[in-house]
Amino acid sequence: QVQLQESGPGLVKPSQTLSLTCTVSGGSITTSDYAWNWIRQPPGKGLEWMGVISYDGRTNYSPSFQSRTSISRDTSKNQFSLQLSSVTPEDTAVYYCARDSDYHASWGEYDYWGQGTQVTVSS
Repeated sequence: QVQLQESGPGLVKPSQTLSLTCTVSGGSITTSDYAWNWIRQPPGKGLEWMGVISYDGRTNYSPSFQSRTSISRDTSKNQFSLQLSSVTPEDTAVYYCARDSDYHASWGEYDYWGQGTQVTVSS
């Protein structure tokens, strides 16, 4: 069974960089054709896709986040990470990592999710 687990600080100060790591077990992040996503949900709002790193290391970002988001991976640890710079209180959200079963599909199908981690940006 594939499991994803987010980890990282739950509190970040404004202007700092939010950094989270997703640890994957039960499957390799390099297996074709899976893709590994970061998705967030601000309080009272819907899910917001941030970006993705593919099984072969290609990245793609939402235009809303592209300028300040970086997704990377460590294949030796079977982990991928999110860095969101210059955070503001509007970045307060539950952050999820999730697997997309087909990187090449036009619509994401997230078959496995982490439990989510609350990140609060202090005012």
